[in-house]
Amino acid sequence: MDPHLRDLRYFVAVAEELHFTNAAQRLHIAQPTLSRQIRQLERQLDVVLFDRNQRSVALTVAGKELLGGARKILELWETTNGSLQEAGEVLRVGLQSNLGRGLLNDLESASGHRLALHQASWTDPSSGLSGRQADLALVWLPLPDSNRYRWQVLRTERRWVLLPENHPRAGQEMIDFADLIDEPFIALPAEAGAVRDFWLGNDARNGRAAKIGAEAATPEDRLEAVGLGLGLCMLAENNVPMYRWPGLTARPLTGIPPCELAIAWRADDSRPTILEFGQRAVAGGFAEPPAIPA
Repeated sequence: MDPHLRDLRYFVAVAEELHFTNAAQRLHIAQPTLSRQIRQLERQLDVVLFDRNQRSVALTVAGKELLGGARKILELWETTNGSLQEAGEVLRVGLQSNLGRGLLNDLESASGHRLALHQASWTDPSSGLSGRQADLALVWLPLPDSNRYRWQVLRTERRWVLLPENHPRAGQEMIDFADLIDEPFIALPAEAGAVRDFWLGNDARNGRAAKIGAEAATPEDRLEAVGLGLGLCMLAENNVPMYRWPGLTARPLTGIPPCELAIAWRADDSRPTILEFGQRAVAGGFAEPPAIPA
């Protein structure tokens, strides 16, 4: 398999910093996650990219060779992506991790416009709308500052829980959320606001504060935290395959409302292409009845 752009970005950051902890801070990911991804890249390419010891990190001959090529590839992609976004018929769609990627082709066909991807961090629950890096966004409701946005619900999904295979309730076919209410949970970053609260199940806790076992800013961080026994975490049903990991399992939850995936845009964006997008998504059969606020 060919490396992903993400893997090349991780590699370039370590190559430029020559320090895994500094590179992880620069990338806003956990250092163990970065180390694991670099080892995976080395296995994938069948080369050693870094000479490592307790005191220093240095590029190998193969690492120096890859660094030049990786920089060119990333620079070419940034130029190409920028050109796509500047083209009149391209709409920038923000999303987090792999959320909703399977919908993009369908939405592109339904909208009649080419779509360009804006990869958003979990610290931005608007997925690029608030900073105007995106024209539209695939988001999990609720949105922060909801009066600033309009949206169309695309699908409703059951919430699941990710937990270690040796958890006392891992053998149940379904788990009642009330049975987990005193368990520690893995939280999104504080900047996620209302979305963080939602994925902690605060809407079903009757005012009881959630116990936070750890915070996670990436899917990899979530997997590591649950695997280390720091807490459980909730997932949307269609995202469960993203979290398959040795020693972990997922179970559907009962006693808690489902989650809603929506296509959203800024309320002050009056361009016809944006206003028509939600209508065409509905006409294309990708959305449920409108949930656009008045």
